[in-house]
Amino acid sequence: MFRQALTASSRAISSSSRTIAQHPSVRSQFFPAPSHPARATLPARTRWYSNQADAAEKKNGDGAAPESDPSPEAAATGAKDTDAPLSAEAELKKKLEVKEREAIDWKDKYLRSVAEFRNLQDRTQREVKAARDFAIQRFAKDLVESVDNLDRALTMGQEKMKVDEGKEPNADLNSFYEGVKMTEISMLQTLSKHGLDRFDPEGEKFNPNEHEATFMTPMPGKEENTVFHVQQKGYKLNGRILRAAKVGVVKSQ
Repeated sequence: MFRQALTASSRAISSSSRTIAQHPSVRSQFFPAPSHPARATLPARTRWYSNQADAAEKKNGDGAAPESDPSPEAAATGAKDTDAPLSAEAELKKKLEVKEREAIDWKDKYLRSVAEFRNLQDRTQREVKAARDFAIQRFAKDLVESVDNLDRALTMGQEKMKVDEGKEPNADLNSFYEGVKMTEISMLQTLSKHGLDRFDPEGEKFNPNEHEATFMTPMPGKEENTVFHVQQKGYKLNGRILRAAKVGVVKSQ
């Protein structure tokens, strides 16, 4: 009987609690609501945050350990990272040195090329000038023979123009002589315009570069190694000896 009464009372209490849960107004009458309803769940939330903080601290502790005691691999990686900028700088310096050497080589080649080109210009100008100045050299050699013939004719004419005392000079011979002389003068002026000049070394010191000694003889009253007779006059073409003068030279006694 007692058991049946206890069971019935427990069923009544459970049914009343369900009714209160379904109707809050009834619950407020019999069971006043707690002043802090959130406190019922606070311990669970607090426990969850504390676990997360502990896990974070544990994780941080595990991660901080390698920093205090770095491994050899980490040290090698740091050394490589430090050596990388140094190797790049050394490589750039090598490249710069190579480029500087190349610049010096190119500058040297440029200066040599300029010098060679200027030498070529000077040599070409000299050759052109020489070709222009001595283009008539062969023609001038053949022409001086004709001038020599005029000179010989004038020399013979002077001898023929000498007359004995009491005789009149030959007028025709004088006219012929003057004509030949004018022809020689005109020809020499024309040749001089083209750089061909005649020279007479009589009385000068013997110069082997300009004179050709055909004979030597002692001459009283004359200085040794002096030209006293001109057998054939010499010619110069633009300052260069075209034909040396054939002369007689004084020899010491």
